[in-house]
Amino acid sequence: MNDRYDPGYGDDQYELVGYDEYGRPVYRQVPAQQTQQQTYDPYAQQQQQGYGYDPYATTGQQPPAAYDYGTGQQQPVYGSYDHPYASGQHQGGTAPHDPYGQAAAGAGTAQQPRVAEQTAHIPQQAGPADDEDVRGGPQRDYHTEQFAFVEDPDDNSEDVIDWLKFTENRTERREEARRRARSRIVALVVVLALAAVGGVGYLWYAGKLPGLSSGDSTTGTATAAGAQKRDVIVVHLHDTKGSGTATALLVDNTTTKRGTTVLLPNSLTLTSDDGTTTTLAKSVEDDGSDGTRDALDTVLGTDIQGTWRLDTPYLENLVNLVGNIDVDTDTDVPDPGAKKKGAAPLVNEGKAQTLSGKMAVAYATYRAPGEAQNAQLERFGQVLQGVLRKMSSDPQAATTTIQTLAQILDPSLTDKDLGTFLAGLSDLAKGGDYRTDLLPVQADGTLSAQASEGVVKNVLGGTAKSPDKDAAVSVSVQNASGVKDNTEKARVVLLNGGFTFLEGGTPGSAQATSKVTYADAAGKADAAEVAKTLGLPEGSVTKGRISAGADVAVVLGQDYKPSSD
Repeated sequence: MNDRYDPGYGDDQYELVGYDEYGRPVYRQVPAQQTQQQTYDPYAQQQQQGYGYDPYATTGQQPPAAYDYGTGQQQPVYGSYDHPYASGQHQGGTAPHDPYGQAAAGAGTAQQPRVAEQTAHIPQQAGPADDEDVRGGPQRDYHTEQFAFVEDPDDNSEDVIDWLKFTENRTERREEARRRARSRIVALVVVLALAAVGGVGYLWYAGKLPGLSSGDSTTGTATAAGAQKRDVIVVHLHDTKGSGTATALLVDNTTTKRGTTVLLPNSLTLTSDDGTTTTLAKSVEDDGSDGTRDALDTVLGTDIQGTWRLDTPYLENLVNLVGNIDVDTDTDVPDPGAKKKGAAPLVNEGKAQTLSGKMAVAYATYRAPGEAQNAQLERFGQVLQGVLRKMSSDPQAATTTIQTLAQILDPSLTDKDLGTFLAGLSDLAKGGDYRTDLLPVQADGTLSAQASEGVVKNVLGGTAKSPDKDAAVSVSVQNASGVKDNTEKARVVLLNGGFTFLEGGTPGSAQATSKVTYADAAGKADAAEVAKTLGLPEGSVTKGRISAGADVAVVLGQDYKPSSD
């Protein structure tokens, strides 16, 4: 703020001569002579000169006259701005309020002639804002357009405010982006750490960590296998045309989330209901589903929840319902319905062969001449896994598929239970967490230590308990028929008959007739049963010397005609 202008400050003297069009006081320098003669009276000057600015003061010209209705005289007009106090008028035609009696003084005083004077000086400092208040005079009628206010905003000030806001917002956005980035990094690190901990925990729980897996520690394997939960059902495939059977176990390990098909050879030795030894194939035919299931639980140490008898017509329908299957076939399979030789095979050997229901049944039951039963069993396992890959993983849809087959299932296994079980295995098969294993069985039908460790313990979570060899009649077989495959066929027949098979080798020359020998009278009945099982005549049974370790000795001659097994 500038200092208020003081007319008495300094050597020069000023007098008030009026106000400009903005209402500011106008001063002029008083000549030295006049200063000495007169005392400065700003209100007297107002009385003589009026309040308007006199542009004719320095030029010596007379201002234009105007009639003053208040005094009745001609008065000069000072400038174009018509201030109510410059002309002595007031709106409404009445004289203005004169608190100081200036109008009366001016009327009684002769008008002094104007003298040459200096140009009026307008100080930069404005007069006191409350001059009129101090004098008690009326407030002047100013208009807003007469003033320029410093605080009035302009376009540039708005631009500055907008720029400041933009700069502040951009800085805040950058800080917020940095905070979000730090939060994402922290969250990612936490997720990775949790995933690593969860993965290690799962591997530890499943027994797959180094030092705890089945291949690293026997103790760790037994603990992990015993803690795992498994759902197991047994499947019996009955060939209604070939009168043969094939058996497999379907295992769903709900702990490790893995599925397995365990193929069981027909030569597996079991204990029948009456305590005698028998084979798996003979048990399926004689003891039925309940007896065979109990015998398998005893031998393998498992807990089988149900039995699924799958006759070949139902297998054909099942494959058709799931929309055919894809199998890597290992051999050509002839068409059983072909009427002439040289016809094209029904199933071709190759990778990813698409099999219909009829083709799947032919492949699952095919056994080439001289081929072991295990080869046919493995083809059956391929078909089972192909069906699981094509079956729906939805329990309700899988149950509907089973119900469509219209099978009469074992009472221990309902349609819903079987459908839900197969849907779970289907999900594992589609995800690659499914495999097929063959249970290794020795020549005498018992389980080896390898089978007990690799399949029975790790896959089934059980303990092998094969029947005592001495409980079954042991039969030593020599093949003198000249046909190499007859040894294997006789072995299968004897094992299925509940006998223990012992390999006797091949004599140097072929023999025309077969012979069954027993050592003492106690073994005569057993020898007769062996001859009957092999399809040999009763006259082939004789008493004689036999090799140690066998109860009955058999020599197969050229008259031996093996039955189709």
